[in-house]
Amino acid sequence: MRAMQSCKIRLAAALAFACLLAACGGTSQPAGEIQTTEEIRNTQGGRLFGDALTFGGPRRRADAADGAAAGIGVNSYLWRASLDTISFMPLASADPFGGVIITDWYAPAENQDERFKVTVYILDRDLRSDGVRTSVFRQTRDAVRGWVDAPVAPETATKLEDRILTRAREMRIAQAGN
Repeated sequence: MRAMQSCKIRLAAALAFACLLAACGGTSQPAGEIQTTEEIRNTQGGRLFGDALTFGGPRRRADAADGAAAGIGVNSYLWRASLDTISFMPLASADPFGGVIITDWYAPAENQDERFKVTVYILDRDLRSDGVRTSVFRQTRDAVRGWVDAPVAPETATKLEDRILTRAREMRIAQAGN
């Protein structure tokens, strides 16, 4: 019982400390005016809490050139290219800080007895060929057992990664031209 009370006290103290840090980040604004999260990030160098919660040293200035946008923990070109490439599939979840995109099952219109699911992992803040990995899952409909896992051709994941990388390069070139 005491351990549970001690845990609750520690949790309450941690929450109070986090609130204090958030309040101390202070931005100058007229009383009664509410700032959006984006406005706060712009006034605090891209970080919601300013320098109060910076771990691992300062951000590299080259991040913008590399495509690492503020608020995204991975390369923004790879992130947007991944979303663009698999946009025909319904999204189950997308984590821009961890760099993981998971789709829901998708059945092509031409074959309703087969469905696919894709997971995209963005592994780096740089636009590199080894910065993205994909996993493709396939199921076929069995009259007796319902949906059953089926093998996927090994080149399917590689082709998907190549499409994402090609799209990311196109996006980078288009932005450099502006």
